[in-house]
Amino acid sequence: MRVEKLRNQLRLAAKRSQALFFLPTLLAGCAPLGLLDVIVPEGNYKRQSDVAYGDHPRLKLDVYHPNIGRQDAPVVVFFYGGSWKSGNRGKYRFVGDALTNLGYTVVIPDYRLYPEVRFPAFVEDAALAVRWVYDNIAKTGNSTRPVFLAGHSAGAHIAALLAVDASYFQSQSLGPQNLCGVIGLAGPYTFDPLRYPSTRKVFEGLNDRDYARPSARITGVSPPFLLLHGAHDSTVNAANTLDFARKLEEKGNTVKKVLFPELGHYRIILAVARPFDDIAPVNNEISDFIEQHRGCGTS
Repeated sequence: MRVEKLRNQLRLAAKRSQALFFLPTLLAGCAPLGLLDVIVPEGNYKRQSDVAYGDHPRLKLDVYHPNIGRQDAPVVVFFYGGSWKSGNRGKYRFVGDALTNLGYTVVIPDYRLYPEVRFPAFVEDAALAVRWVYDNIAKTGNSTRPVFLAGHSAGAHIAALLAVDASYFQSQSLGPQNLCGVIGLAGPYTFDPLRYPSTRKVFEGLNDRDYARPSARITGVSPPFLLLHGAHDSTVNAANTLDFARKLEEKGNTVKKVLFPELGHYRIILAVARPFDDIAPVNNEISDFIEQHRGCGTS
């Protein structure tokens, strides 16, 4: 037992050395996320890959099941960012690794991207992915496992829209009330998508820009929110989180907001990866939030 423990410690030390080598490039936000696959250790999980949740080739997802965990453990559906133009679930194994290490089942879907589609197609895809989760993972006999949505950047925008605008779930016979909570990292919740050249084409044809702004779609009580943002974010201003949190609270919603003073747009998602989770307590905030709200009693 002592020998095996020493071997594991040496493996972790080697991974940490690799992480430190790549750290400056990763923190600059200019390195491909694929580098994290080299750094992140193989976690204590089982992965189901390339699971179809719709007919389109992009509508596939990966499921990460913790090897050690309760059958009623919460399920976290994570939507990655990429300005609604890019992204691949295969680059986010580090998210599955980190959250299964906390005892949760993790689902990471792909969704259709611009220029093949425009808003709101990718939000509709996300709703379909959540329906698949309920049909295939969340339902356990006569009970339902707690389901949380999470996302970074554009993915946080998608998760937030699903939680505040019930119209996306109507065709799936679900609603925001079926969610136990939403975790948003650096989301553009209040921005005007038609104002910026980089997003104008993605949201082309939108008659009312407020339809795409989560902060403008709050109509009543939504699931609890955990909103995390880097105070040094120069890609998505932290005012998005502050304003969204204020508007949620004004409507009587439960929300916790955390600004990390030293983090930018990429460091906040990097802090989820286990080799870098000492950058900021992002995973601690996520775990505390899920444990606080896992008894929401969805059915």
